Amino acid sequence: MADLHGVDYFVVPFDNMPAIAHTMLSFEFRPVEGQSQWLVASVEIRKEVGEEYTAWKGGARQYELMYVLADERDVVQVRATHRGEDVYRYHTTATPEQARQLLVDVLGRTNELASRPEFYNTITNNCTTNIARHINRISPRRLRYDYHILLPGYSAKLAYDEGLIERHGSFEETKAHAYISTKAIQFAEREDFSEVIRE
Repeated sequence: MADLHGVDYFVVPFDNMPAIAHTMLSFEFRPVEGQSQWLVASVEIRKEVGEEYTAWKGGARQYELMYVLADERDVVQVRATHRGEDVYRYHTTATPEQARQLLVDVLGRTNELASRPEFYNTITNNCTTNIARHINRISPRRLRYDYHILLPGYSAKLAYDEGLIERHGSFEETKAHAYISTKAIQFAEREDFSEVIRE
């Protein structure tokens, strides 16, 4: 944890439904010597064999909730390359200490789900509502619950307005700067994938 330097916020909008998106956190570990490494925390449904996601099933207690902890090449690259999804990476303004607190809370929640499983809910218990709860646990009432969280495709705008992500001009300019799918496809096979998508 001493090497934990910061955290990024990923947003992956659904095709033809920009209001809906999958969101993830990626924690950067920067050792004194050597290259940085990133650990992604992705809150997802636990699909059974042959099961596909639909929003209505997500509100009907049909999917179990799980946290996936993985390398960016596993969860970011696959979305851009194999699924052809648009991926946006926003660097947050979290300090190393805030990033550490956030990761500790994420790991605690992961362990809780292992012992007390929960159902995913499209509106109340999804990827973005869980991230918002983590933020509010380390900084009480930091985020208000409104349509930006309930419709995760708008969550980056809330993060921009609240000063939670680095700004690169207007929100539209910041969003354009955050787009990484082209690089993710171009550098898919690189060992330094995480570094080059940030260049």
